[in-house]
Amino acid sequence: MEDSVKPLAPLGIDGVPDPDTTRSQQLIEQRSIDYVPEDERHGKVWKQGPFWFLANFSFFSVALGFIGPSMGLSLGWTVLGGALGAVFGALAMAFHASQGPALGLPQMVQSRAQFGYFGVLIPVVVTVFVFIGFSTVQTNVLQTGFQGIFGWNPVLTAALVSAGAALLSVLGHDWLHRSFRILFWCSIPFYGALSIAMMTGGVQSTTPVEGGFRAAAFMAVFATAASYNITLAPDIANFTRYLPVRTKTSHLVLAVVGGTCLALVWMMAMGAWLATRTGATDALVSLNDTGNEVFGHLGTTLAVLSALALTATIGINTYSAVLSAITIIDCFRPQQATYTQRIVWSVIVIAVSFVASINISGNQLTSINDLMNGLLYLLVPWSSINLVDFFFVRRGHYSITDMFRPNGIYGRYAWRGLTAYAVGLAVEIPFVVFSFYAGPLATAFHRIDVAFIIGAIVPAVFYLFVSRGLDLEAEAAAAANNPAH
Repeated sequence: MEDSVKPLAPLGIDGVPDPDTTRSQQLIEQRSIDYVPEDERHGKVWKQGPFWFLANFSFFSVALGFIGPSMGLSLGWTVLGGALGAVFGALAMAFHASQGPALGLPQMVQSRAQFGYFGVLIPVVVTVFVFIGFSTVQTNVLQTGFQGIFGWNPVLTAALVSAGAALLSVLGHDWLHRSFRILFWCSIPFYGALSIAMMTGGVQSTTPVEGGFRAAAFMAVFATAASYNITLAPDIANFTRYLPVRTKTSHLVLAVVGGTCLALVWMMAMGAWLATRTGATDALVSLNDTGNEVFGHLGTTLAVLSALALTATIGINTYSAVLSAITIIDCFRPQQATYTQRIVWSVIVIAVSFVASINISGNQLTSINDLMNGLLYLLVPWSSINLVDFFFVRRGHYSITDMFRPNGIYGRYAWRGLTAYAVGLAVEIPFVVFSFYAGPLATAFHRIDVAFIIGAIVPAVFYLFVSRGLDLEAEAAAAANNPAH
């Protein structure tokens, strides 16, 4: 498996090396789950800010702002809960971002160090469901929104969105970054115009919907915002692994936190304003109607730009789901990057989310809230174990080659990580809150959601305790021969 971490020659359509083709001439990204060598690293830290800003800068984030008012929470408390949750989630994902340049690997491949070569299948399968689940709900929100605004057939909308997302996934890393930068600069002026109109009375409002403070609703908003950022954690190293090895962690964390939080807080605040001041119930429709009040076609422009941003975000989900799927296959049969592989898996993943999106029924806000909660409960224990291992146990020292060896130093099944993950899920169960079920302790405390907080702390402490038995000297010797950089 030494070849798994060596630079690959540029590929032809079926993975056949083409020595006359340079990286700049490649339309489709060459790499898959393999190591990115230093001579292929490129990009600047500050560009991560606009990239992750746009990941949250769409009407889907606006829709999240409707959750608090729908549960009786006031505008002010909704904005505060969203802001605190956004920061909580962004800090977790931003520290995952630092693993990209340090290791040059996709996020879930690195998790083999905590869970083992085959043991990693458990969190990787979870992340595949996370990415597909997100894409499904986001596509469904676009369907209903465009049906409400333009009368478009929902299946047609889903097909167009899925095709665009699949294309971006196939083209890969650099094209996703380019599309996000373009959409970032195109979107800012129009959203800025609407926000100014809202603050200066340029938008007509109805009698404000009265609300107050409700602890359960406040924690629901907090958890939703935290979840939206934390669910980017399995994504983020996939898009920072091309950064130079010498990238400063503090600068990268600042760029990621700043980008994600600014966008999410802005959009959720806009959604909460629309819900409490106009009585709106659909994010995209209200964005369109309210924008068109300010000046001609502003709302329509915002709806289109927001749909394009969300399509690009679904492209991110699809891209990361493909990397996770390839990681699963690689556990049983070593994989080399080919264009055919990327195309086939992108089509498979997007087809699943397309079919699921056109079959969603029921209250949309309830579905979104339940999805956010479920993903948060599944990802938080993995995230805490991964971060504790990287920053406190192994302190960033890993043998890249051994991550591609079933009999390497990380083993086939790493009982410490697997047990800690199981413990994390188990301790969350009594505290979980869904629309259809609440754990016994959550019920006793009026459905206040603290499951994800417990799911972050308990497995982290447990993993740190059981990791005292690791032979870190032997690992350090192996890492010195096959370092991360």
